[in-house]
Formats: sequence, structure tokens, C-alpha cells
Amino acid sequence: MAIVNIAGAGLWVGDFGSGPPILLLHGFPLDHTMWSGQIDALCVTHRVIVPDLRGFGQSAVTRVTMTMERFADDLIYILNALSVNEPVTLCGLSMGGYVAFEFWRNNPGKVRSLVLCDTRAQPDTPEAARGRLELAERVLGEGTCAVAEAVLPRMFAPRTFEREPQVVEAMRNVILKTNPQGIAATLRGLSERRDSRPLLAAINVPVLVLVGSEDVISPPGEMLEMAAAIPGARFVEIPEAGHMAPLESPHTVNHELLTFLESFRATPL
Repeated sequence: MAIVNIAGAGLWVGDFGSGPPILLLHGFPLDHTMWSGQIDALCVTHRVIVPDLRGFGQSAVTRVTMTMERFADDLIYILNALSVNEPVTLCGLSMGGYVAFEFWRNNPGKVRSLVLCDTRAQPDTPEAARGRLELAERVLGEGTCAVAEAVLPRMFAPRTFEREPQVVEAMRNVILKTNPQGIAATLRGLSERRDSRPLLAAINVPVLVLVGSEDVISPPGEMLEMAAAIPGARFVEIPEAGHMAPLESPHTVNHELLTFLESFRATPL
């Protein structure tokens, strides 16, 4: 692991294995541990870089609004600090996907391929944006239990709640340990994120779109439309998984990730 300092703020970054770099971006309001089922499988053939985004996990907290652009800018500093000079595979779940879109928008030459997992290209509706701002105020007043109560019921498929409650509980603990200031700052940034749909047709790198078949936050139908708008994108639906497909079905997700990565690994940059 490493601590990357950006203007005095320390960001925690896991760095595992060697080979072509893949950068795993966690969702809201979680940390790098949501990728625990992927790291060992991927680092056999790839250099796996797994940061705690600013405000989450072991990274520094900020009070200013954390826009998706700010998160994407942090990634540039991280890659530079780790001496990663070649284009990377960006794999983002939910909020991590929003950050991946922003990274692509400003740094397309640094992207080798994209994995968009249980995420969305469209911005919040006005109603959804208001809800995020209201939740930010609740978190600052009531603590992180407010956001855990709001998001956990929609994050997992019914099967996961029934058969793997320990997975749900592990993510609950991650949320409860997160600094309320970091959560509130990110909720404000999420509420004003840009529409990424105009970017889709211009994406000219290999793209894998993954979604849990029971995802109610970024439903399969919506993600299929997103995949159809990206030239050559591969769309995969993960059975019996919800919004947290990598945690709920790690073996299936790993198979799809490795198959995708191997499909262009030998292709010249």
C-alpha cells in the first residue's frame, strides 16, 4: 500500500501484482474493500491499483464539495505517484463509474479500456439531486447511520440478504465507520454530476458493461441502453446479483473481467 499526498491530503492506495494496470474505483459510500473478491484474481496477471477515494476508507476527508471531476483529478496524482505511465483499465462501480466517465472526458489518452459496473450515464433528476442534498444534511446531523439506512436496502439482491447477510453487514460497517463530512461532501458532488450520455458514442476503447440482474439503482434495461450507445461494448448481466455484483457474485464477475482483459491484452497500444 501507499499514501499519496495531494496538497497535504493523504490518499490511501492499495497496489498489488504486476502487469498491465487496472484501477478499481469503489462505489458510494464504501471503500476499496468492496473489491476484496477481485484483487487476488486480477493481480495474477495485472497490476491492481485500488484507492480509497478522498473522504472514504483510510483517505483524508474534505469539507468542500467532492465533484466527480475532483475525484478524477485525484486519480491523475495517484497514477503519477505510482509511476504508472501507460494507459490503464478503469473499472468503476456506481459512483466509481461516474468518476471513470470524468476521467475519460479529460484524459482519454490515459485509458486503455473501461469496465462500467452497475452505474449510470445520466445525471440526477432535480428530485434525486434534492434528495441527496437533504441526505447530506441528515448525515451531518444524525451521523452515518442515516446514509446506511437510506442506501443498504437497495444495494443488494434479495438472495444476498437471505443467504449472505455477512456481506451486507460488512458493507454496513464500512459505511458506519466513514466520516460524515466525507459522505456529505460527496453527496453534494453527486447531486451536480454532469450528463455523460453525450460521451458514449465517442468512446473508442474496449468497454465491458456489467450489471446485476436485480439491480434496482442502475437497472439492466438502462445499462443495456448505455452499452448499445458505446461502439463495440460488451454487455453482461450477472444472475441473482443486485447493485453490488462484484461482492455478490465474485466468481462470475472475475470470469467476465479476466475474459475481457485477456481479449485485448496482446493488442498493441
